[in-house]
Amino acid sequence: MGMILGLAIGDAMGAPLEGQPPPSVPVTGMPAGGRYTDDTRQALAVARSLVVSRGFSPEDCMARLLDGFREAPHYYGPTSSAVFSLVLGGMDPGEAAGEVHRTGGGSRSNGSVMRGPPLGIFTASPALEEISLACSRLTHRDPVAGACSAFVNRMVADLAREAPREDAFRHACATCRNREVLGYLAKFRDHEPDPSLDALLATHCAISVFMRAGSFAEAVPRAVTLGGDADTVGAITGALSGAYWGLGGIPPLWRAQLKDHDAIIDLAGALYRLAAGRGE
Repeated sequence: MGMILGLAIGDAMGAPLEGQPPPSVPVTGMPAGGRYTDDTRQALAVARSLVVSRGFSPEDCMARLLDGFREAPHYYGPTSSAVFSLVLGGMDPGEAAGEVHRTGGGSRSNGSVMRGPPLGIFTASPALEEISLACSRLTHRDPVAGACSAFVNRMVADLAREAPREDAFRHACATCRNREVLGYLAKFRDHEPDPSLDALLATHCAISVFMRAGSFAEAVPRAVTLGGDADTVGAITGALSGAYWGLGGIPPLWRAQLKDHDAIIDLAGALYRLAAGRGE
C-alpha cells in the first residue's frame, strides 16, 4: 500500500513542475486536488491486470494500458502515446512498439520504469527480471529502459519485504544484466541527479534521492523540486520510498489530498493479498 500510494503521491506532487526548471521555492506539500498523471494511471493498470489475471498477462496488461490512454491521452509521454495510438489504429500490439522504436528515434524514455513497481509487489522470485523486461517491452524496446525497470522493481520487491535499503540496492545490482545500466547505477554517488526523460538518468535521479533521504517526507519533495520530468522522477522516488517506509511513513495529509485515495488503497490491498496467497 505504501508503494502504490507513494508512487501516486510522487506523481501528483511533481505534475505541476513537469518540464519546468527547479522552482525558486522548494516543494513542501501536495498541490490542490492531488491529481496524478499517466505515471499512476499506467502503474494502476499494471496492478489491476496482475490482480485480475493472477499474474502477468501481456495481452490483458496492454488492454488496460489502452483503457487509461483512451480516457486521458494528453497525459501520456511520447513513446507510450505513439505505441498506444498505433494499436488503437489497428496495428498488432506486438509490432507497434518495434515500429515506434525503429522510426521514432528509439525508445529509451522512462515511461516503462514508472509503471513497473507493482510487479515488485507481485513477486520477489527470480522471474521478476524477465517479467519486468516483458512489461517494459510492451511499449519500450530499448534494452536500457527494460533494465532500469527491472532494477527499480527488484529494489521495490526487497524493500517491501523489509530488506535494508543498502541490501535491496546491492541485490538490484547483482541481478542487473545490462552493463551500461549497472555501470551507472552501481556508482550512483558519482553522478549528479538529472531529472531527465531518459530512462537511465531518471532512474538514477530517483535512486540517488531515495538512498540519501531520511524519510518519505524528505525524499519525494526533494525529487520533484529538481524540476525536469518531475512527475516521473517523483513517482519512482515515491514507489521506492513508499515500499521502504510503508504506509505509516507517508504524511496523512498528503494521503488525504490524493485523488482516488480509497480506490488506490483497495487495489493495493488486492495486489498484496494475491502476492501473500502465492507465498510471495
